Order: sequence, then C-alpha cells, then structure tokens
Amino acid sequence: MMRLLRVVAPLLVAAAVGSAATSGEISRDDFPRSFVFGASTSAYQWEGAAAEDGRTPSVWDTFAHAHSGSGTQRDDHVRGDVAADGYHKYKEDIKLMKETGLDAYRFSISWPRVIPNGRGEVNPKGVEYYNNLINELLNHGIQPHVTIFQYDLPQILEDVYDGWLSPQIIDDFTAYADVCFREFGDRVTYWTTLNEPNALVSLGYDAGIGPPGRCSKPFGLGDCSRGNSVNEPYIVSHNFLLAHSSAVSLYRRKYQTKQNGLIGMNIFINNIVPFTNSTEDIAAAKRAQAFFTGWFLDPLYYGDYPLVMKENTGSKLPVFSRNQSEQLINSMDFLGINYYTILYVKNHPHDAPSDKRDFMADMSAKSIFTSNSTTGFYVPGYGLQQVLEHLKQSYGNPPIYIHENGYPMHQEVVFDDGPRLEFLSEHLRSLLISLRNGSNTRGYFVWSLMDLYELLSLGDTYGLYYVDFADKDLKRYPRRSAIWYADFLKGRKGLRRTERFSDH
Repeated sequence: MMRLLRVVAPLLVAAAVGSAATSGEISRDDFPRSFVFGASTSAYQWEGAAAEDGRTPSVWDTFAHAHSGSGTQRDDHVRGDVAADGYHKYKEDIKLMKETGLDAYRFSISWPRVIPNGRGEVNPKGVEYYNNLINELLNHGIQPHVTIFQYDLPQILEDVYDGWLSPQIIDDFTAYADVCFREFGDRVTYWTTLNEPNALVSLGYDAGIGPPGRCSKPFGLGDCSRGNSVNEPYIVSHNFLLAHSSAVSLYRRKYQTKQNGLIGMNIFINNIVPFTNSTEDIAAAKRAQAFFTGWFLDPLYYGDYPLVMKENTGSKLPVFSRNQSEQLINSMDFLGINYYTILYVKNHPHDAPSDKRDFMADMSAKSIFTSNSTTGFYVPGYGLQQVLEHLKQSYGNPPIYIHENGYPMHQEVVFDDGPRLEFLSEHLRSLLISLRNGSNTRGYFVWSLMDLYELLSLGDTYGLYYVDFADKDLKRYPRRSAIWYADFLKGRKGLRRTERFSDH
C-alpha cells in the first residue's frame, strides 16, 4: 500500500520517541498464561534457495527481478534469491528462536516449492523441507503457525490464466491447501489461508508496485504495461474470499476433526483516523475503514460487502450467491491482523463515474499522513488499542492473532535499534490494556525475526536480529530489540542495554 501510506503533506509529530515506553515496564508474566508470543517471517523473504530442489519461480520472483535492488544489501538478497537463507539455516534460526524464548513461529509455505507447476505433481523435496522445519520447531518446543499463501503465486499460473483474476484459482488454491493439510496438518494446528489479501490487491492490481505488478494509467504507480486498476482489484478480492472459504470448507470436512486445528485469514489493518473533526473527514475515515478492512471482514463475518462499497462501486463489485455468503460467514476460527501504524485521511470526492475510477478514487478519501511512513516517525501504541476495540465492537470480538507488528530501521543499524525497542514496548503495553478491556486477542508476533527481503523497503528492515549480508555465511547478531524481547518473554522488566546473547 505504498500509495496509501506515503506522506502527501509533510507534518511534524509532536511526541518524541521513547518518553512513555520506558515507564511502567511489563513482562510476559503480566499476560495470560495461554497467550502466545512469537515472531514472523515469510517464505520468499526468508528462505532463499529460489531455484533449488525443484522450486520454480513465483510472481514475486518475477516482479523482484524486474525491479532493481535498493539500499546496501546485494541484489540477490534484496530480491529473495538468497534472502536470509532460511532454507539452509533453519536449524540455526530455530536455536535463536528458542534462545529468545518464543512460544511460536509464524512462517509461510512456498506454493512453487511444494507444487512447482502450481497444480498437479507434488515436489517431495519441498514437502521434506517443511516437514524438517516443522519437526525442528516442535523439537524445540516452538509452535508452528503456518500461512498457506503469502504473495508467491506460481508464475506458471499467472502465465496460463492470469492467476487470481480467474475463478480457476479457487480450485487450484484449494488443491494446494489440501496438500498442506495432508502433509503437515498432523503437527500444525494454526492455519492461515491468506496473508493480507487486501494489501496485495492494492499493491499488485491497482498501484502496480507489488507482484504481479498489474495496473493501468493514470492510477498505477508501476509501469502499467498490463492490467486494469478500475476493475481488477474487485475481481481479485472476490476470488481471494471464495478461495479462502473453499479451503476452509475442505479443511473442516476432511481434516479438522482428526487434526484438531484452527483456521482463519489475515488482513492488513491501520488505525484510520479523520484528519480533522469535520463531518466530511469523519465520513471519509469511515469509508476508508470500509474499503480497506470492511472489504474483507464484512463478507467474512456478515456475508456481504459493506453498503458504502456497493454504493460507490456500482456494477464493478461482484455479487455473492446465498450459498457463498453462508460459507463465508462460517469460515473463520480466528482473525489474523498485520498492524503497523495510524493512518490519517481526509475527504477527497471524485466526480468521475464509477467505471472511470480506481479503487482509491471509489473510496473518495485520501491518505494525507501516516505516523510511520518513514523511519523515525513516532507511532503511539494506542493505535493498536483502538484497532482491537474497533474489531471487538464491529465484528463480535473474534479471536485475534496479531501476526505482524514491527518498526522499520535502516538495515545497517547493527545493534542499537532503540526506536524499534520502544515501539514494541509501547505496543505491548497497549495490547495488555486491550486484553484487560475484554479484547479476545490470543497471540502476538513481532515482524520480523531477522532482517529479510522487504517488498517496499528502501534499505530498511524490521529484524530483531541483524543479518550480515556482506558475510558469505550471513551471520546473525542480536539487536537491542532481540535482547529486550527475550527479557520480556523470560519475565524480566526493564530495558537492558549491555546483556548479550552467546555469539552466533
């Protein structure tokens, strides 16, 4: 959502980083014993080994190779060809997880590693890798939380039928999910079908700055050599929702009773705030909420798209059948959220007819400022508290796992990532307040365990652990935030500056 999140009007943030985060320290012991703490990565961002053991290219490989690397990392790492080399270093990384004190690790499975042709024959080497990873986690007492799809559609399906634009994807995704449930479900009890499809739709099919890079002028920010920003976001989102409900239906019919697992979906969510107290800006904030999160959450909990979306989009928005609506409503054992920032919006009406507007114009609201659009901006923790309260009030207080929450800093910050530490500390305190106010949140995962390839990064990463990309062994070193998180998880309070882990 680069267009959504970029700063259009420069503003100053009055609060200074760290003033509140160092007071009233909390620890793991302040949270319920059943609450799960972990960290996250994703397959293309962590694994590397992009052409090894039968893996074929994904749309993310193709997109990344078509765009130059950024920052100081070598291009092969920035793209994900090597990334953090989790494919070969997973045992070492799991030791770090254990030493940090993680209850759980959230990762994604690479579709083109498991089914190289997108459908049909299963790759035994791919299955072997994920079996080894899952077993290693369990041997260290770490709970696997698995995302089935995180942006990396097999390129061959994009080439054959335009991927998520075709209803054919529903059957192929369900068949792929079936393989995951069958091969790994005896040890995996937390499944997420899709990672932030609302962000992928905006990035990949409207702005064109994420895979598969589809857009049309004047709306897109990419090269826009193919795509249609007016219609495609709505088609793709519809197929995402139907693919999710199809996979969940399969899981419940075939696996859930004997595997005793839970299944849900993940969305990207901001705390959306009106820029002013004007009636127009307040209405714009409500529209933005409907377009960015209600777009997926309303069908999942109420069986249909938000009314304001139907009014603003006209005939562009697909229609659910009655059976599809009923299947969607019952398709969530939990909701995963990726939360990073507060987004300020204001009214921005468009007079063009709906068939001449893209998704952003249909919303008739404009992002003018986000509190974390660039490194160094203060992000108050109360934004997370407000998001959780909104989900409690609007969607019946569903079980929630915070799958991503983190703070970007330049990758060359080797150790002293104080602003990230302050961000995590403040957000965990706000999370604790939410729990005490009745939120049904059940887990929290830091993004990210270590430095990864980042899709929209300009040399920034989110890692608790620094990865030395200039070193052939890609050595990992704990940053201050890793040491603080370990202290927190081990029941210690206070921000330790000198304690270090053993060398890695």
